[in-house]
Amino acid sequence: MQIFTRTRDDGAEDRDHDPRPVLRRIRLLVVDENATALSVMGRRLSHMGYDVVLAENGFVGLNTLMAQKFDLIIIDMGMQMLSGIATMKKMRASGLLGQASVMMITGQSDSAGIVEALEAGADDQIVKPFDFEILDARIRHVVTRAQRIGELSRYNDELDARIARRAMELGEARATLEEMQADRARLVASIQALHDELERVNLAKG
Repeated sequence: MQIFTRTRDDGAEDRDHDPRPVLRRIRLLVVDENATALSVMGRRLSHMGYDVVLAENGFVGLNTLMAQKFDLIIIDMGMQMLSGIATMKKMRASGLLGQASVMMITGQSDSAGIVEALEAGADDQIVKPFDFEILDARIRHVVTRAQRIGELSRYNDELDARIARRAMELGEARATLEEMQADRARLVASIQALHDELERVNLAKG
């Protein structure tokens, strides 16, 4: 497993004058059995501003998920030790993905593989050989989409919690109202009984 990060010295002067807010760097896990392709992706993606962790096969990728969280997992479809599809399925079944999306790397002529990857649950795919600028755009698109879905999910959870609290409050208020109505009915009954008793006393005196 290799980790690629950009240091503060690389382009520091340009960033000091960048008016845009500093955002959390997107964390990527790249899983590929081809050592050369893996190294190239690590260096290129790191240079493009991502924090990148490399895993040389699907089993290493699974173990890495136990210790770290990622925004996107990029998996090569054509791995032999543990196939890309099997790796993705095991990651999802493990419950370790969290909010991370999965992008599969497929062959240029492997249209069946593309369909299989998407049907198996991949959030996106890219065909190799690919342009890193296109890969960059697709990564940001997938991660942004996942973040928005996560925000909506959290908002819905908060809304459900508020509705539950309100329902509980209304239930308590209803119970209090029913108790007050019962007290009023008992009071009215007591007053009526007292009135009837006074009537009987008056009749007895008469």
